[in-house]
Order: sequence, then structure tokens, then C-alpha cells
Amino acid sequence: MRPLHRRPAAAAAVLAALIAVSACSSSSGSSHDNAAGASHSPAPTRSIPDPETETGPDPSPSKGPVLPDARLTPATGSFSKKDKAYLSGRVPKNMDPAAVLQTGQETCQRVARTAEHDKDAAVGAVIAGDIPDAKAAITLLCPAQKPVLKAAEAGFPDGTRKEPAAGTYRALTDSADCTWRATGVGGKVLASGPSSGAKGPFSAKVPAGTEKFTSSGCYAWVPA
Repeated sequence: MRPLHRRPAAAAAVLAALIAVSACSSSSGSSHDNAAGASHSPAPTRSIPDPETETGPDPSPSKGPVLPDARLTPATGSFSKKDKAYLSGRVPKNMDPAAVLQTGQETCQRVARTAEHDKDAAVGAVIAGDIPDAKAAITLLCPAQKPVLKAAEAGFPDGTRKEPAAGTYRALTDSADCTWRATGVGGKVLASGPSSGAKGPFSAKVPAGTEKFTSSGCYAWVPA
């Protein structure tokens, strides 16, 4: 994959534009999409959805009482086998299953549209959790996007990664705020970077024996 030459904010702006397109096109979906009513596109923050302001149903498996699989039926039409597989264990009682399905379908649309424009932006958004529940949606509803998921699963987000595999990784940002440090036993610094004022794209070598890899302002990392 080619290096990503943009700050996270720029990549997020790409997502925002694509989300808007997806929201406008949601009214032309399948019969069970129409049964869900109005679009449940999440309100963006950092130009991507914030769980605290999201207006649609939570696509993650419900922690409370859920509809049994036998009752996963839309108001009109029918669900396919893959639709039912995605909905299983995800629909809270007293919620329209079609609304939950629509959320998953919109997740697929956002991944696909973002990847079409810039695959690295899609991969970074999945890694960072900026496209919620992408793994389930891709696996069960849009398997054509599995290359994005596979690339994301090989990476890790900004923050602290314990016992990362040794190797070279690249940051999915070119922000000058990106810094990192690899530490070993007793907190010994094994590698760090970049130097002050450096410009991206950035790569980091993680030595063997690294116990923690800590980064800030780097958005997400993938194997180089």
C-alpha cells in the first residue's frame, strides 16, 4: 500500500464527505431498508461518528434483552441469511430489526466509499474505531471489504501496544505531532522518534524484545 500523505483530520474530512453521500443515498435501499424509516447516519465528530451523539441504534451485540432469532422479521419483505446472521444477538427488544440492519449496511457503505477513495484512510478508520463495529459488518454483510479488514487487523491504534511484533510499521498520518517510543525491560528506551520538526510520512522500527510501543498523534500503525 502507498503511504498516506494526510493528517488524520484530512482523512476524517474524506470520511465526512463520503458519509454525507451515503446518507443521501440511503433512501434508495432495499425493501427492509425502507421499513427502517429515516436514515440513522451518526452525527460526525472529528468528521466521524461519536458514540455519545450517534442517533442510530447501537450495532454492537446488545448487552440487554434481545429479540430471539425467530422474531427477526421486517415489517415488510424478508431478511436474507446474511442479514439474519448479522442481526442475531444485536436487536434489543422493542427495536425494529430493520433499523439495526440499516446501521450495519451504512457501515459497509462508509467503508466501501472511503476505501474507493483512499484505502489507507479506510484501514486507519477501522483500526482507530472511527467506523464502529466494522468487523461484524464487513464479515457478515459486505465480505468484498475483507481486504480492508485484513489490513486493519494487522495494525494497531495510537496509544500503547503491549508486546508488539518486531518489525517496521508506518503511521497512517503525516502529522508533525506524531511521536513514538519503544521500551523494553525496566522501561529501557529501545527506539524513539521522530526528531523535532520532522515531516511525515513516518515509519518506526520496533526492535525485538519491545514490551511496550507508545505513540501519540500517529492515528494508527500498519506493517510497512
